[in-house]
Amino acid sequence: MGGDRSALGLLIAALGAAVLAISVFLPWYGVSITASGAASAQQELAAVAQQYGNTNLQTTASEVGAAFGTLAGRQVATVSAHDVLKDLSPMLLVLAGVSLLASLLRLAGIGGLIEAGGGQIALAGGVAAIVVLFRMLTRPGGQTEFVSLSLSWGAWLALLSALAIVVGGLVSGSSQARRRPAHNYGPLT
Repeated sequence: MGGDRSALGLLIAALGAAVLAISVFLPWYGVSITASGAASAQQELAAVAQQYGNTNLQTTASEVGAAFGTLAGRQVATVSAHDVLKDLSPMLLVLAGVSLLASLLRLAGIGGLIEAGGGQIALAGGVAAIVVLFRMLTRPGGQTEFVSLSLSWGAWLALLSALAIVVGGLVSGSSQARRRPAHNYGPLT
């Protein structure tokens, strides 16, 4: 029974680690143009057309500029953690790789290279979850006057997968602790 729980926990941790590694390359943030950003782009386009263009270009620029207002508040692009988080995305990939390797080696019963228990796997998942939560709460670049970032589904997937590593590590570690016999320190008097 304990071996089944340990194997299940290690499998959950391994799957969570694989999904965490993949989620670094998925959309974490949606990029939206603010109302002042759309107005500023419209003014700049009109100024360039006025300075360098003929009446045909000015008319076309006016028509295109009028459409900028419809972009305000809409998501126009997405960016991944790999695109935006140059320092933290390698850290997440290393944590995912170590968790995956440790889980698979323990699952296969191979020791030597990495001797990580369920607690260490859970710790790696916890650090990854803290990193992801930090970047969910404090977005890179913050809110500027012209564009804003909103959370996308990749960040939520990264958080769930990091939590899966924690749960898997804890489940495998708790079943290991149950299998250990209690030490006998001598007769009770």
